[in-house]
Amino acid sequence: MRVTPVLSSQTLSGRAGFTVSLKAENLQRTGSFKLRGALAKLASLGEGCSAGVVAGSAGNHAQAVAYAARTLGVRCEVFMPQGATIGKVEAARSLGAVVRLEGATVDEAVDSARARAQEAGMAFIHPFDDLDIIAGQGTLGLELLDQVPDLARVVVPVGGGGLISGVAAAIKSTRPEVQVVGVQAEACAPYPASLEAGSPVSVPSALTIADGIAVKRPGELTLALIRQWVDELVLVGEDEVSEAMVFLLERTKLVVEGAGAVGVAAVLAGKLPRPARPGTTVLVLSGGNVGAGLLAEVARRHETQAVRRLVLLARLPDRPGSLAVLLSLLAAEGANLLDVQHIREGIDLHIRETAVQLVLETRSAEHARAVTEAVRDAGYGEPRLLH
Repeated sequence: MRVTPVLSSQTLSGRAGFTVSLKAENLQRTGSFKLRGALAKLASLGEGCSAGVVAGSAGNHAQAVAYAARTLGVRCEVFMPQGATIGKVEAARSLGAVVRLEGATVDEAVDSARARAQEAGMAFIHPFDDLDIIAGQGTLGLELLDQVPDLARVVVPVGGGGLISGVAAAIKSTRPEVQVVGVQAEACAPYPASLEAGSPVSVPSALTIADGIAVKRPGELTLALIRQWVDELVLVGEDEVSEAMVFLLERTKLVVEGAGAVGVAAVLAGKLPRPARPGTTVLVLSGGNVGAGLLAEVARRHETQAVRRLVLLARLPDRPGSLAVLLSLLAAEGANLLDVQHIREGIDLHIRETAVQLVLETRSAEHARAVTEAVRDAGYGEPRLLH
């Protein structure tokens, strides 16, 4: 396990209106904070894990337990949802774990892991509802106390609640004036209703880009600890998380998964006011295990929404050379052609017309409007913008 850096961010601070730093736990071994808890749990078990360990996880806990088990030379089996990302599955296997894909959600994978542990006499390692796991995650809070002397607030992603429980207890036991704020994805946020009810309440959906925190039901331990130590919970939407991932990639050069980016999403969306006392707000980037395919999709979506990636549908005469003339016009306007496709069906066209769908790279929304107007003024009809 390594002590991860705290990085300043002038851009985020400027957007927020207060001082913001980033705790880059995405740079932790295995790519997330989960290694802290896994190492602590296996150390506490001692000979109790000699027959092997079993874990259920969306991926980060699986990798952490596999890594910890390998350091001790014990067998490791991990259960992951059937929709788990290929990268996380392969990473767990590369660390020596036997990976079993069962269930549609993290909760179902955890249930399968528990059943397997009982059947095989192996030690079950819960991803969050375990005091040793929580204590291990709390080491992140202890690091922050050393790294940030003017710490005013810590913003932590919340899934099952193990990370924020440990961090909050560690920090507030020493400095109770520091605020601890949790962030959940709106698409899978069981904590608000659970805190109101006073007991764990399940939510029906766990479909979110922040799959690492897509836990449908809080733990008994973590719910009680969050009630005791955490000051506030904030919810963020899918688009806000997506934009935060791109922001981190473009502005800080950090690859952060959706679950790890929710704190940044809360800042960019204006959901975090100025802290109650002067000092630094630290956003915990809890993990960086995101597949290249998803990262590309997120970046492409951002380019389209920022109108730096323009999809245009235009009509032109169905005769040789017509497309070349249109492309020359686009080149003169400074638009970069990424893709072109002829469309002759599913649209009302004259028998002597065709339509083309063009994917263009533009410099800005203003440039995109200028390109669109040039196409219209050249007699190609009223271009349709596709998003």
